[in-house]
Amino acid sequence: MSNSIGDESPEEQKKRHLKLFETIDINHTGKIDIRTLQQAFEKSDHPLKGSPEAIEHIFKSLDQNKDSVIDFNDFEKYVTTAETQIKVGFQKIDKDNDGRIKMEELSKYLSQFREDHDIKDVADSKQRKKPSKISNFVDWAFNRKSYITYEQWRDFLLFVPRKEGSRLNTAYAYFYLFNEDVDLSSEGDVTLINDFIKGFGFFIAGGCSGVVSRTCTAPFDRIKVFLIARTDLSSTLLNSKDTLLAKNPNADLSKIKSPLIKAATTLYRQGGLRAFYVGNGLNVVKVFPESAIKFGSFEMAKRIMARLENVKDTSELSRLSTYIAGGLGGVAAQFSVYPIDTLKYRIQCAPLNTNLKKSSILLQTAKEMYQQGGIRLFYRGVHIGVMGIFPYAALDLGTFSALKKWYIKKEAKKTGLPEDEVIISNLIVLPMGAFSGTVGATLVYPINLLRTRLQAQGTYAHPHTYNGFSDVLKKTIQREGYQGLFKGLVPNLAKVCPAVSISYLCYENLKRLMKLE
Repeated sequence: MSNSIGDESPEEQKKRHLKLFETIDINHTGKIDIRTLQQAFEKSDHPLKGSPEAIEHIFKSLDQNKDSVIDFNDFEKYVTTAETQIKVGFQKIDKDNDGRIKMEELSKYLSQFREDHDIKDVADSKQRKKPSKISNFVDWAFNRKSYITYEQWRDFLLFVPRKEGSRLNTAYAYFYLFNEDVDLSSEGDVTLINDFIKGFGFFIAGGCSGVVSRTCTAPFDRIKVFLIARTDLSSTLLNSKDTLLAKNPNADLSKIKSPLIKAATTLYRQGGLRAFYVGNGLNVVKVFPESAIKFGSFEMAKRIMARLENVKDTSELSRLSTYIAGGLGGVAAQFSVYPIDTLKYRIQCAPLNTNLKKSSILLQTAKEMYQQGGIRLFYRGVHIGVMGIFPYAALDLGTFSALKKWYIKKEAKKTGLPEDEVIISNLIVLPMGAFSGTVGATLVYPINLLRTRLQAQGTYAHPHTYNGFSDVLKKTIQREGYQGLFKGLVPNLAKVCPAVSISYLCYENLKRLMKLE
């Protein structure tokens, strides 16, 4: 390769650096904070503009003196080092040393990267009609050109964080992997929490994915409510056959069915397959408002906490403040859709052999509830539901943080990178999130069970009545023991993995169908 690529005088270099600095100094103040950098990315066509984690990483790299503000001195120090590294990478790809990278050269390099990192491409499958991710990335990078010059290559990679010593690897990895975030509620329901911020189309795609996911996993939710409502079934993991024999020595164990099978059989006999979807209409109705309220409240709470902590941006909030903001967002969302939940549970606990149509059952149940106790009846047990949000969020966040910390240390040791340069793909984050949500959901499950019983009290399936939280807790333990606090846990947890998988499968396909990518 000619040594002349990228050669320029110090004056020319500084002039170019100033011009580059102006592209991110959108307010023309000479000082750039994290929010300004995010806004600059959003106004650009950079492929990482929808990746907050990548932008935050770039900000930390640009902020050379670590004062949470980027000025031109910081920028020039970063760019000088980065350009040296980028030039070395360019020379590795430009095999014929002509000062240009051609499509076949980049494809060959990325194919080797994919092989080294054991990344399977769509083109490796039998579906040859679909273009590979490498082809998509190469087509996007070249933008109908036959080659890329060093200057174009350099300017593209300057604002890309390094992964395993290569900015190109990072760009491709982010292009290859979907980078949505998943929020798992204490009842195993999935919400795609980044869809709202990305725009209305993404919000619709995320909401529709939630609708499909909840509908597909509705039978698990129906069996859970059935087990919670009934007090005559030994339906927990803590009730072994030995325990049942102790209560009834003459019992024929061969005739004793699993509580889950017994519940499913009873439901089917009462209403066929339709019985497993009673109340699902109300369950999916709340997907859109719940997501919007949770996101809006979370963002508002973060801004309030930022003012209280006297930090310039919400990205600088402490973990405690972020947890509190998340809890407040959950409280606002649950309080807003709580009447829908109460109505759903009472419909699910109504007789299934009624001749009324679904719409008539809904209207009649709502009318009867209002006549019995007004609006207050729709919010029965809300204080218990709200009470469970914060410990769930703490357990979920704590478990996820511990898993993430462990994985980052392991990868840093394996790759030799500093811990702050390790980037975790969402193929790893998803199972981590599902597991941490499962841990939190299990430990706060008794709270959800008691809340559901308060909401469903006095119905056909749960005729018992209570004076409040302490009363429902006392009577539940008296009738069923402490194991009764976990009735329905198994079907509740069983829907987590399929719910996450279905949500993402639908979300990715809907984005393509709606041409959002």
